[in-house]
Amino acid sequence: MATSGIGSDEMGSCLEGEFGGNTVTAKHYTCEECSKQLSYPSLLKRHLRSHTKPYRCEECSKQFSQLDQLKTHIQTHTGQKPYMCEQCGKQFSELSSLKKHMRTHTGEKPYRCEECNKQFSQLGNLKTHFRTHTGEKPYKCGECSRQFTTLNHLKRHMQTHTGEKPYRCEECNKQFSHLCNLKSHVRYHTGEKPYRCKEYSKQFSQLHHLKSHMRSHTGEKPYKCEECSRQFSELSTLKKHMRTHTGEKPYRCEECSRQFSQQNDVKRHMQTHTGEEPYRCEECNKTGSTGSCKKT
Repeated sequence: MATSGIGSDEMGSCLEGEFGGNTVTAKHYTCEECSKQLSYPSLLKRHLRSHTKPYRCEECSKQFSQLDQLKTHIQTHTGQKPYMCEQCGKQFSELSSLKKHMRTHTGEKPYRCEECNKQFSQLGNLKTHFRTHTGEKPYKCGECSRQFTTLNHLKRHMQTHTGEKPYRCEECNKQFSHLCNLKSHVRYHTGEKPYRCKEYSKQFSQLHHLKSHMRSHTGEKPYKCEECSRQFSELSTLKKHMRTHTGEKPYRCEECSRQFSQQNDVKRHMQTHTGEEPYRCEECNKTGSTGSCKKT
């Protein structure tokens, strides 16, 4: 019995003519949960698992839509790390993590910011960076409502409320709330100065010290006083200057309770109690507790 209409071969020819030889498949299968359409029953079946997540971890009850995702996750409990970097020997539980890590060796940065063209090796880093353009701060502190662009920044901030300082210096036992602060502190003991000025080859133990120093070359003064518009190259100098407007005197002499706005001032004042005279005038050889010489 002959059938009417266009046959499947003829339909395929029409579609090839219409779309330049590319195979076009109609999407007949619709997900009842989200109305997404798929081309084959097998794809619909796979997609439905994104809603049901039938694979559950027996350790932590986390659920997954795909079996291979569960297998990868289980390695976080067993500690198994089958993927090793041939460059540095670091091991990973997931192949995708190894691939991301390899970019630290190759220097590949495939993710570009559309606003400023800055490039990143990780998609997550690009997403975080993009919040500097949008101003989005999705992570809020439950204690003080301060908001942050990343979860790590929020976690570090929370330690200011808890007082937790889990990182201890083995040299002097000083404790820190952040690992990066401990690493910076340790350089004071080791004398390491990894940050070098390209102009004069001067070296610094802290990156922010190098940045401050570089402003002596550029003349940049990004910190402005809102009271008198005076500008400063360092934030700490601006904070000290602000005390001339506020009258704040946070430094107190333990001997007589006199207060000072600057730490150096209270140190010099203490010499009036100790009798120390560390300054000698090169002109008259007279000593004193301050650097100024009053000739008679």
